[in-house]
Amino acid sequence: MAEGDLQTFLTTGVFAFMLTFVRLGTVLLLMPGIGNAYVPGNIKLHFALAFSFVLFPFIQSKIPSPLPGTVMLFTLIVMEFVIGMFIGTIARILLSALDIAGMIISTQSSLANAQIFNPAFSGQGSIIGGFITLAGTLLIFVTDLHQLIFSAMINSYDLFPIGKVPDISSMASLMVKETSYAFMIAIQMTAPFLVVVMLLYIAMGIMSKLMPQVQVFMIALPIQIWLALVLLALTVSTMMLAWLTWFTNGMSIFIPQ
Repeated sequence: MAEGDLQTFLTTGVFAFMLTFVRLGTVLLLMPGIGNAYVPGNIKLHFALAFSFVLFPFIQSKIPSPLPGTVMLFTLIVMEFVIGMFIGTIARILLSALDIAGMIISTQSSLANAQIFNPAFSGQGSIIGGFITLAGTLLIFVTDLHQLIFSAMINSYDLFPIGKVPDISSMASLMVKETSYAFMIAIQMTAPFLVVVMLLYIAMGIMSKLMPQVQVFMIALPIQIWLALVLLALTVSTMMLAWLTWFTNGMSIFIPQ
């Protein structure tokens, strides 16, 4: 093989695949579902290799040519890793709204001490948070919203061109905005529980004043748990549908309108 042909092959082939693998592999490592702790590492690697192999021919035109030197190559790999981590973190932040909502519901229902391992975040979490987080992850794939994340990967090459240093301040500002958006989602999802439990506490306070000899809290605790579970059964479908809409709106920042 001639020297010019080898240079062209490295530029348009191996180099393009390597940079694509770094960005897409980082997104897949963090995205809901594939990036969860219960997915084995070799499965994540196979997904990343498969997506990179399929997509890198479409990205070859965006690869800088000729092949850069060692320092520049390392710099490009670091920038691709930062961009992939940014996209995956945004998706993970939007998913964390479910865990926050589950913790609020557990607190309002006096079940906050019932902790389980939440595989979506590789740590302990509330039992209701683990349930609705797992349900949300399932709904992402059932409703094909995972394709929105894949579209964000592809469109990121227009938003963050290869070889151009990303605006870190804008990325940090957007991450803060998405974090506040996740907390807003959690509060809106749990608004019925906040209202119902507040009314229950008001009724408990009035009863304790009217009948001081009655152990109000011993009586009200089972009622509080029962009300929260019944309200969860009545509202969980609406909550999850609303969250899917919010998740779509949150990820649409990477999709050109």
